[in-house]
Amino acid sequence: MVSMLIGRSRERLHSLRHANAASCGTLLHVMADIEWNPELYLREIRIEIPRFDDFQDAVAEATLGIEAHSILELGVGTGETARRVRALHPGASWTGVDASEAMLGRARESLPDADLLLSRLEDSLPTGPFDLVVSALAVHHLDAGGKRDLFHRVVQALRPEGRFVLGDVVVPERPEDAEIEIDWVIDLPDRAADQLKWLAEAGFDATVVWSRRDLAVIRAQL
Repeated sequence: MVSMLIGRSRERLHSLRHANAASCGTLLHVMADIEWNPELYLREIRIEIPRFDDFQDAVAEATLGIEAHSILELGVGTGETARRVRALHPGASWTGVDASEAMLGRARESLPDADLLLSRLEDSLPTGPFDLVVSALAVHHLDAGGKRDLFHRVVQALRPEGRFVLGDVVVPERPEDAEIEIDWVIDLPDRAADQLKWLAEAGFDATVVWSRRDLAVIRAQL
C-alpha cells in the first residue's frame, strides 16, 4: 500500500517529521498510527501515480506461470492488487495483511472469503507455506534493513519453488526519472538493483520484469 501523501493524515506526517529520527520504536509503529482514508485512496493514487493501473496489471501478470493454490499478500490496501491477481488464480485461497484497519475494512467488501489480518510488515508473517507471495506499493515503507529481513522471511513462508512478486516505487537510476512524490518519513524506497541483490542473498532468482521511471515489478523465484 503506497503512502506518499495519499489518503492519510497530513497532520500526523507533519508531527513525525519533527519526531526524533533515532527512535526506531516510533518509526516501526508509524504505519499503524497513520489515519488512512480508503474513500480518498484510489482517487488520489491515480492522480499521484498516472501509471497505477498499468503497474497493477504488470504485478498481476508477473504471477502467471505457476500453479498457485495459496497466496499471501503483503499490504492489501483496498484490494486492488488482490482483485487482479485472483482473476488469474481463481481457485487459490487468499491471505492478506495490512497495518490499517480502515483499509482492511474496504478490502473485505470485495474479498469476503479472504483471510485478512491486521499486521505490520515487520511482524511475523502468517503461517504458510504459500505458493505465491505478492506485494504492491507496500515494501517501500521499510528501510533497507527491514527489506532484507522481510525477504528472508518471505522465503520461509513460501513452498519450495514458490514465487514472490514485488511491485513498488523505487529510487530510479536517473534522478530525472523520480516522478512520484516521496516524503522520506515513512516512504523509504531503494534502488531496484539493491533489492535484486538482497533478494538473491535471501535465496531468490530475481529479475525486473516491468519498469517505468520510478516504478518496478520484480519476479523472484525460489
